[in-house]
Amino acid sequence: MAPGDDEYAPALAAAARHTQAWLASLPIRPVGPSLPASELAAAFGGPLPDAGMPAAEVIDLLAAAAEPGLMAMPSGRFFGWVIGGTLPAALASDWLVSAWDQNAGLRYATPATAAIEEAAGTWLLDLLGLPGAADVGFVTGATMANFTGMAAARWRLLTGAGWDLDRDGLSGAPRIRCFVGKERHDTVDLGLRYLGLGQPTAVDADGQGRLVPAALDAALASGTGPALVCLQAGNLHSGAFDPFADAIAVARKHGAWVHIDGAFGLWAAAAPELRHLTAGFEEADSWGTDAHKTLNVPYDCGIAIVRDAAALRAAMGLHASYLVHDAEGPGDPFEKVPELSRRARGVPVWAALKSLGRDGVAAQVAALAAAAAAIADGLAALDGVEVLNDVGYTQVCIAFGDDETTRAVTARIIEDGKVWMSGSRWQDRDILRVSVSNWHTGGGDVATAVEAVRSALAAVRTS
Repeated sequence: MAPGDDEYAPALAAAARHTQAWLASLPIRPVGPSLPASELAAAFGGPLPDAGMPAAEVIDLLAAAAEPGLMAMPSGRFFGWVIGGTLPAALASDWLVSAWDQNAGLRYATPATAAIEEAAGTWLLDLLGLPGAADVGFVTGATMANFTGMAAARWRLLTGAGWDLDRDGLSGAPRIRCFVGKERHDTVDLGLRYLGLGQPTAVDADGQGRLVPAALDAALASGTGPALVCLQAGNLHSGAFDPFADAIAVARKHGAWVHIDGAFGLWAAAAPELRHLTAGFEEADSWGTDAHKTLNVPYDCGIAIVRDAAALRAAMGLHASYLVHDAEGPGDPFEKVPELSRRARGVPVWAALKSLGRDGVAAQVAALAAAAAAIADGLAALDGVEVLNDVGYTQVCIAFGDDETTRAVTARIIEDGKVWMSGSRWQDRDILRVSVSNWHTGGGDVATAVEAVRSALAAVRTS
């Protein structure tokens, strides 16, 4: 049969049915999975059968066997890590991306997805107040967004030092000095490791995790040579933002490239009441974020933004005789990301932005911050609960006296399943961390979250 005949219909109908059932279960189901991977293995494993199974039956089996091992991450009661949900237009457009099955690397070969992603990139720059001439690449997530921005930095810094990175590699190259705040996300270090730049110099941070510009100035002044400074929009624990204007001014004085890790915090620039948190960040050289977090599109969709388009394309691009380029366009999508072959992951970003509009994005981001503030206020009113951070964005960190009690309350909350909040360690204390990232989270979810903490703490006290 040719594609488009009835061979697809039964499987797609089954997938739609199971998808709708899953989404309908989210408001009421326990957040955590009911079975661990070890107990699910039998349903999926065993010898590969000799005979196949009809596609619709495969989907039915897959959905039924997976159900007890699924975590309700798209639920408005999921506050673990920093994981968003999925907007309706973004989810539906992601289905189209899979059905279209376009390799979105070449503009000539896949003009529709290229045009969609270019439009999404233009909207993003405008929405966030970033330079209109910057290049935008759609990568797998925030880790690769940071990697991509820092790869462009590596190429530009070494070229500026008279080193031909493409020809000679890193062996014998001038060392790039890398500076980060003490409370940066570990994926920044991971990206530097991928790039062969080694361990960065950690610069002092204040009590909320914000890098101290004077300490950065002293660190940069202590040596010479090309330098890369990585700043942060949205601390993993406190939600705090580095003081961009002052820190970037310091970096410029020393000729450093500035990259901003804004995995979930970059989106604060889209909300008028939160834009002050990002003041001055537009003066940086590159930015990384994750559309799955605050924007709420499906996995996987990171966004790398680089002011210096030539550096980005030199770091990421390639030229081969078998590739057909679009001579009239702004270059090929693959020149801006680490992959030659990839799905059109920018399409759900376009759909999310189109469905929300500028005002809708602003309202969504502001609502996440407002829900975090409401949760913090509700928890602070409980006896024995200590809110440890200044809640100005979407993160709340709490403790219950000693570390043992905090760990016990965290375990009780997870076991109960009404909400999911993850434990962590911050400022030398065990904490319970609340991340508000899902567009579904509303007043009822806030009340449920506060009550879940109150109940868990009461149970621990009486145990």
